[in-house]
This record gives sequence, structure tokens and C-alpha cells, in this order.
Amino acid sequence: MSEFKYACPVCGQHIKCDSSQSGTQMECPTCFQKIIVPQAPSEEQKFILTGTKVGGERPLPKTPNMDTVTHAPAKNISGIVVVIIIFLFIGIAVGFVYRGTIFKKPAPPESTNSPATLTQDSASAPAPPAPKKELPQMVAPPSNDTNWTLNLKGWKIPDATASGRVEGEDFICQHAYFQNGYLNLRNGDWGVIISFSGATPQALAGKSLNVSTNAAAAARVSLRWKEGDQVMRESFTNDYAMLLNFKSIENNSLSGNIYLCTSDEKKSYVAGTFNAEIRKSKPRNQ
Repeated sequence: MSEFKYACPVCGQHIKCDSSQSGTQMECPTCFQKIIVPQAPSEEQKFILTGTKVGGERPLPKTPNMDTVTHAPAKNISGIVVVIIIFLFIGIAVGFVYRGTIFKKPAPPESTNSPATLTQDSASAPAPPAPKKELPQMVAPPSNDTNWTLNLKGWKIPDATASGRVEGEDFICQHAYFQNGYLNLRNGDWGVIISFSGATPQALAGKSLNVSTNAAAAARVSLRWKEGDQVMRESFTNDYAMLLNFKSIENNSLSGNIYLCTSDEKKSYVAGTFNAEIRKSKPRNQ
């Protein structure tokens, strides 16, 4: 039996299986979606197959039968038109008789050029708003041997928003969240995902991790990015270095700081602080 890989249709996670599992149901290890395994590819096929999401499509809403639609009868407005015309003539007659009173020429406004008026207006005029200060734009530090290192000795995590490089692209953590035992640091389609094997935020609060490249069993780290419309992932269970310090839980958030450096060809790394929103866990059968 030959092994092959296929992609999850929901999150894009690459999953390995053998040809005997084609047509069976499996669960995605990342998003826990049930998937039907595709048929094994032939030797000539080089691209990654995609599984099929389990579940039917929602039926389209039925459109109403146009033959049964009834139209409200048009109202007879001839009587209303006659009444409007009568009132119109009465209004014209009243306006002609009392035109001198109704259209009385208004008195000219008082001059506003006197010194007293100018002084009062200038005193009551609101002050112009202060110019807004432009906040400095955050720029990810470059990927070089100074920021990228697998040697944790003497490394100090910077006191700034977690940033760095992911798969050769600038990465600045725009939002972070913790859900189903995963810490997610995201910047659009780019992200860093760290699995803690279902551990709760309460169990991790106040804990620190120090993982070197030769660790026998460490937390799984995944890099996520996008190439065109295709979501790509690369996972590491070793060959990476990480310092991770969790603080206490406050306002439904788990904050901390991180230095992560993976051994991919493009020298991906993230260093800085984060404040992860604690989200409600999703049931595994969804």
C-alpha cells in the first residue's frame, strides 16, 4: 500500500494516509473537520489532492409561485384629485387677497461690522482642533543572523509587539487568540500556531517553556502562509528553538512573550509580546 498526502478542504492542513484509506472518513488534526479521503493519485500526478468535507449542502429556498400572487386593486383616485384642485384654487385666491401681509419685505439685518460685535464673535469662536499626531508605523525587523538564531543562550525577548518573518515575508502579530489548546499569532493569511495538546489556558498561565533544537518531544509548531489561493503549512516537532513565557489570565486574555526560531530555508522567526484572547473551545465533532 502506497502513502500519499491530501489537503483539508477547510483549513488546508496536509494529511498523510495510505491508499487503503481512500473513500473513508478521517478527522483533520488542525480544525477537527470530518473529511472523506480522496482516491490515491497516480504516479504521474504531482499536485496535492484535496479531501471532501462531510455534510450536505443546504437546500435553496423555494420561490413563490407567481401564478398565485394576487395584486391589490388600484384605488379610484378621481375623487381625491377633484378635492386637491378645489383646495388649490382656494389657496390661490387667499394669497392674492392677502399678498401684502404674507409677502411683507423683511427688515435689513443689523450690521455686524461694529467693534463690539467683532470682539464678541472672536471671543466665542471655538479654537481650531489640534493636529493629530501620526503614530509611527510598525516595521518588522529584518531576517538576519542577529535576529535568527537557534542558540537560546543569553537571548532577551524584546518588549514590543511580536514580529519577525514567516516564510520570507514580514510578520507583525495583529491579533492573537487561544482556542482548543492552540496559541495562534496571526497577521492576515500569515500565522504561527503552537499546539499544547489540548491544555487549557488556566493550566498554562504563569508557566515558561524553553525548547532547544535537540528536544526529543516538544510542542508542535506550524507556520501558515498563502501562495495565491492555496493555504500552505509547515510543521515542526523539533529542529526549532523557543522561549515562551505565559503571564496570568486577565479580562479573558492570556498574555506573554515569545522568541521562536524555526529551521526552515527562509529562516522564519517571531519575537516580542502578545495578548491572546481566550476563545470558547469548539467541539471536536464539528
